[in-house]
Amino acid sequence: MKQFTSKRSIQILAHMLKEYGIHNVVISPGSRNAPLAIHFSETDDFNCYSIVDERSAAFAGLGMAKSEKKPVAITCTSGSAAANYYPAVTEAFYQNIPLLILTADRPADYVDLFDGQTIRQQHLFQQHSYGDFQLLEDDAEGADDTNFNLAKKAIELCLEKCGPVHINIPLAEPLYELLSELPMYPAVEKTIQKKKYEIPSTLVAEWNLAKRIMILTGTRDHSKDLDMQLQQLVKNHSAVVLTEVNSNLNHPKFFSHTDRYITSFTEEDFRTYAPDLLITVGQNVVSKRVKQFLRKAAPKQHWHIDPHWQPDTYFALTEKIEVSAEAFFGRLLNFIALEPRTYFNLWDVLRDKKDEKHLEYCRRSSFSDFKLFEILSYKIPENWHVHFSNSSAIRYAQLFDFQKYHVHCNRGTSGIDGSTSTAMGYAMKNPEPTLLITGELSFFYDINGLWNQYIPPYTRIIVFNNGGGDIFRIIPGPASTNALDEFILTKHQRNAELMAKNFGFGYTRVDDEETLIRVLDNFFKPDSKPKILEVDTSAVENAEILKDYFRHLD
Repeated sequence: MKQFTSKRSIQILAHMLKEYGIHNVVISPGSRNAPLAIHFSETDDFNCYSIVDERSAAFAGLGMAKSEKKPVAITCTSGSAAANYYPAVTEAFYQNIPLLILTADRPADYVDLFDGQTIRQQHLFQQHSYGDFQLLEDDAEGADDTNFNLAKKAIELCLEKCGPVHINIPLAEPLYELLSELPMYPAVEKTIQKKKYEIPSTLVAEWNLAKRIMILTGTRDHSKDLDMQLQQLVKNHSAVVLTEVNSNLNHPKFFSHTDRYITSFTEEDFRTYAPDLLITVGQNVVSKRVKQFLRKAAPKQHWHIDPHWQPDTYFALTEKIEVSAEAFFGRLLNFIALEPRTYFNLWDVLRDKKDEKHLEYCRRSSFSDFKLFEILSYKIPENWHVHFSNSSAIRYAQLFDFQKYHVHCNRGTSGIDGSTSTAMGYAMKNPEPTLLITGELSFFYDINGLWNQYIPPYTRIIVFNNGGGDIFRIIPGPASTNALDEFILTKHQRNAELMAKNFGFGYTRVDDEETLIRVLDNFFKPDSKPKILEVDTSAVENAEILKDYFRHLD
């Protein structure tokens, strides 16, 4: 016999989630949120996932939302459990991933009385959420109508803003009173409105008058429509399109390896290759070099296209276009002249020169982190979805041809803390295989990302272990300090073998190029359990190899 909570606030909330098609719920164990856990797990409309560590659970929910492109609810008990959601909430906020955060709480008048597991939970995520709501307890006057309206507003805000929204739920004891039948609740009249976009004639005129048009795409999901639209713009060399590995755009005439091309730019080059019209699409750009280039280039016009964010990243923003890139370019292409511009040829000559130097270096480079990423760029099967951890992993990926894969990276806040959990959450809802490529510090830091029973057997993880946070040997500054080894890059001698065994993953370790190439084909073959491949490059001067690469490009 089914058992449902007697708490009407939770019954109403569950009804609203069902009405809006939100079916995935990540539950972390606890007592105060037991009514939510009981109700969701007993209701046929929800897919429930139990993940103990709240920090990991929130990132897993984020990964699930990325995979299915629809909101995921996460729920936990009160106190520090709720605070542990915060890293994933900030990532979801800056990446516009729809998370519905359901935190159970003590009654409001228990706050600051030193009652167990009680903190100031209301508005806990206010700085990094699109809305903060607190339901009324069942015995409050008008509670049902108020909670119905609050839940509706919160869910619609989560859908409209495509980002995190917090619902705090005070629950008085008893917590375990149950029902076998639920009352009927009314259907919901949805009030989300879609925006229509008409392009201003002034923008069409600016495009047609511009001689040097650059389109820079940052972090975004794959879009077949945008890919085709931008292909039309480069077909006749009308614009230069710069992409990054996590832009998920792919065409031979796109400039996909920006750091290769601009790393040795002089002050004169900044002027030579500068656009007069810069159009930026999507969110966070990985390349620090391209940010420095465009800030110095100071384009006359800069349009930014994104429904949610219009940051003045390059200190030149002239037009905020609050619409999807597909809607904007779909309208723009109806009005502009697709005339060739010599600006494209200028960049094309630069690309040919730098790509040849890149290939020269690859032919002579030895086993290292650099060589690993070169090999992976052609050894990963084409239908795989690839997640890169932050720090050096995503930066190495920028240098090679990963454009044929669906690429993901937590570039909202660019932290290493939830890369594994996000990738595992994504894998749990993705019918195609998922691969995580991660540095060992990011992997060790988020090891609880493997602590759940839902990771499919076709999931793969490649850990490149260089014995510490090698990024700090690459970027300028840390190497000049006495604190480098112990306190900045955190030198160590750990490996992932026992961790893999503990979580039921297959495990292979390699420390040379020949063995790596030999084992990769088998590594990607189907198996009864997920696998970890650890590539040990700790004996290699990886930072010097990468610095030498950029010197070779000069």
